[in-house]
Amino acid sequence: MNFSLDSIIGFISIYGVKLIGAVLIFYIGKIVAKFLKNFSKKAMQKAKLDETITKFGGNVIYGGLMLFIILAALSTLGINTNSFIAVLGAAGLAVGLAFQGTLSNLGAGVLLIFFRPFNVGDFINGAGESGVVEEINLFSTLLKTGDNKQIIIPNSSIIGGNITNFSAKDTRRVDFIFGIGYDDDLKLAKTTLEEIINADERVLKDPAPFVAVSELADSSVNFVVRAWVKSGDYWGVHFDTLEKVKLTFDEKNISIPYPQMDIHQDK
Repeated sequence: MNFSLDSIIGFISIYGVKLIGAVLIFYIGKIVAKFLKNFSKKAMQKAKLDETITKFGGNVIYGGLMLFIILAALSTLGINTNSFIAVLGAAGLAVGLAFQGTLSNLGAGVLLIFFRPFNVGDFINGAGESGVVEEINLFSTLLKTGDNKQIIIPNSSIIGGNITNFSAKDTRRVDFIFGIGYDDDLKLAKTTLEEIINADERVLKDPAPFVAVSELADSSVNFVVRAWVKSGDYWGVHFDTLEKVKLTFDEKNISIPYPQMDIHQDK
């Protein structure tokens, strides 16, 4: 095929201008997209949004703008973008079906970040696991257990079940049940429990501690003891009180019944 000089010049004049226009659209559009990304991130940071939300939102804005810019550049070159959009939509659907679980975790991560049922540093129970929250990312939540193990839980598992946040409130109630024998001095036992609870400076005065007989069981008279403490003192008060009650009951000859079994042997 022979090309005349005029046809070559005509081709260059037409498509050269389109190519230059497409390059300019892409280059300038990319600069604008970066500017808008940074602007939106600064706006979200100024609004004191979580860092994860800030990064995610900025990336979504930048990605959406770049897709629009690329389509605009291709359209300037004379390429039919309708078919390209259709293929892109079909590919997106296929990817969405293939990564359905991942997208579910992503959506759950966004909900956790926006609605904040817990924060980093909180002690929670979620998806059947308990620990201190170390990190909340878009796909999973990282917990640290009391024995320093790390548990990675998919966000969809957490958002799909009950969440118990033990750190959400400033105070918690410590509940105990102590049993004494039927032959023991009930008033002495009650007074002893009240003295032990009231002597602990970590126990709050308001609401006041509560000690009462809760049950006349098969082999013991059971007391319920309830004391309000700061959330950070919960386990310290729990363990110390158990030890103190046992030692004090031993000193005052107050028995703590335990299950017994009588075995009868026929002669």
